[in-house]
Amino acid sequence: MAKKEKFYVVWEGHRPGIYMSWDDCKAAVKGFANAKYKSFDSFDVAKKAYKGDYEDYKGKSKAKKILTPEQLSKIGEPNLYSIAVDAASSGNPGKMEYRGVDTQTEKQLFHQGPFIEGTNNIGEFLALVHGLAYLKKKNSDRIIYSDSRIAIGWVKQKSCRTKLKRTSKNAEMFELVDRALQWLKSNTYTTKIVKWETKAWGEIPADFGRK
Repeated sequence: MAKKEKFYVVWEGHRPGIYMSWDDCKAAVKGFANAKYKSFDSFDVAKKAYKGDYEDYKGKSKAKKILTPEQLSKIGEPNLYSIAVDAASSGNPGKMEYRGVDTQTEKQLFHQGPFIEGTNNIGEFLALVHGLAYLKKKNSDRIIYSDSRIAIGWVKQKSCRTKLKRTSKNAEMFELVDRALQWLKSNTYTTKIVKWETKAWGEIPADFGRK
């Protein structure tokens, strides 16, 4: 019988990302204090997990969690008076792009990339900061949705905590990262950043649909 394929998510390690072999995953976490990682049976589930929070997945069954009517009622419906942002990366690192859309109409409001060498987390971070700057420039009181807890945390900390090394290939992307960090440090904003509830609402409207 063929060995079942596994996908390994590393949230915190020497090189966070999604790996297709245990050896690669082990190399990414070995010797890293309090490393956070877990295996999944499909890339789709692994990708969602990586964009989410380790605490939501540790020690839980790999089976997809179905929310109860009570849980769905508590979460409620998304606020359509908002914009949604997302990123896509073909590999980690790999070609990366990000965009922001009107949550209700899904009309694209901005788009950047693809960049030759980037990560999904960097893309999600850049998308959020771009969205904040966009809404401030428009003097809009809409909220902004992201499905990445990591990116939301980076924005709140005004820090891009990527482990990706700067090279000539990703210089253009890191220039945007530097500009985003400078914007966060020199601007104030009142925009509310809200976590998109994928389990209740499905994929975020800005999703690139690469499943």
